[in-house]
Amino acid sequence: MTRMTARPENVHQAQLLRLLRDDGPRSRAELGDVVRLSRSKLAVEIDRLVELGLVEPAGLAASRGGRRSSIVRLSSRLRVVGIDIGATSIDVAVTNGELEILGHVSMPCNVRQGPDVVLEKALELLGKLRGEGLVEDVHGAGIGVPGPVSFREGMPVVPPIMPGWDRFPVREVISQRLGCPVLVDNDVNIMALGEVHAGLARSVDDFLLVKIGTGVGCGIVVGGAVYRGMSGSAGDIGHIRVDEDGPTCVCGNVGCLEAYFSGAALARDATAAARSGRSAFLAERLEQAGELTAVDVAAAVAAGDTAAVRLVREGGRRVGQVLAGLISFFNPGLVVIAGGVAGLGHMLLAEIRSVVYRRSPPLATGNLPIVLSELEDTAGVIGATRLISDHMFAAT
Repeated sequence: MTRMTARPENVHQAQLLRLLRDDGPRSRAELGDVVRLSRSKLAVEIDRLVELGLVEPAGLAASRGGRRSSIVRLSSRLRVVGIDIGATSIDVAVTNGELEILGHVSMPCNVRQGPDVVLEKALELLGKLRGEGLVEDVHGAGIGVPGPVSFREGMPVVPPIMPGWDRFPVREVISQRLGCPVLVDNDVNIMALGEVHAGLARSVDDFLLVKIGTGVGCGIVVGGAVYRGMSGSAGDIGHIRVDEDGPTCVCGNVGCLEAYFSGAALARDATAAARSGRSAFLAERLEQAGELTAVDVAAAVAAGDTAAVRLVREGGRRVGQVLAGLISFFNPGLVVIAGGVAGLGHMLLAEIRSVVYRRSPPLATGNLPIVLSELEDTAGVIGATRLISDHMFAAT
């Protein structure tokens, strides 16, 4: 793969590229209406972007009463890669410059296998997309990992569920392998960016994305940008204590939200319900598969299993308890619930809403939608491509 070094040279070029990314092909006249440049200055900037290989002509626009304006679009050669590494899976997607997914592949993978094994598998998935002819040159790659990240250094820092990953130079390693710019962030942050670009948060400047999966985390978006905090650990709500006498968490503390309600906690409690005889449905599933997951609990809820319903409602109550405090503090315009456990659906959502609306001030919740993500398993990869695209389309 060859390295693409072309970047916008000034803020006007950067603005044009982002407009073409977010709105698709536009006529020069339409772009001029938005960027407020003189016709001659706009022509100079667009022509330079064409020279840099970032933009290409795409025909003529309908007449606006005079000479027809030419349409421009992002280069059809642009390819951006999103890699979403979860606790138990890897998703890799390749997009065009407009961040439309051209190909998306995934595989089960335990992040505890360490960075060498996991990153090699991610590159193998990318190789599969290359083999299908979907990508030749990679012009940028965004990566999400399930733990705290030093965004400036591009590496995980003391991630609780990622042994062997502490300070591993993910950005440097993948950038060398792909020959392109790479950025690394926490997986919840990239999911939040996915919602900004293609999800329910497209028209909201301030919102929270709560991911309930193997762990629990929160992406915080302020003014349309992810807020990471001083050291990159903002939004680590899974380790907020909800009960001083609760179960021990993977972080070593007791009573954390994640220890009460997450994919791992739900599997633990569902297994206990199956073995104690409280749920015949889950007991049968356990005997068949040897283990239980959130998918089994969702099936049990759909079948009307009372023990499973109780687990979901209790979990939703705990999440709502933490979320109510966050909403009172942050006053977001939207809350999006995402992640594998969010697949439990509207029963979980109803319980979270009930607690939040009851506990938070009416002024904070009067017009606050709390919704399930509609992006399913693409939020992370779309967000990862948005992350690196913002970098690629920033003025040098």
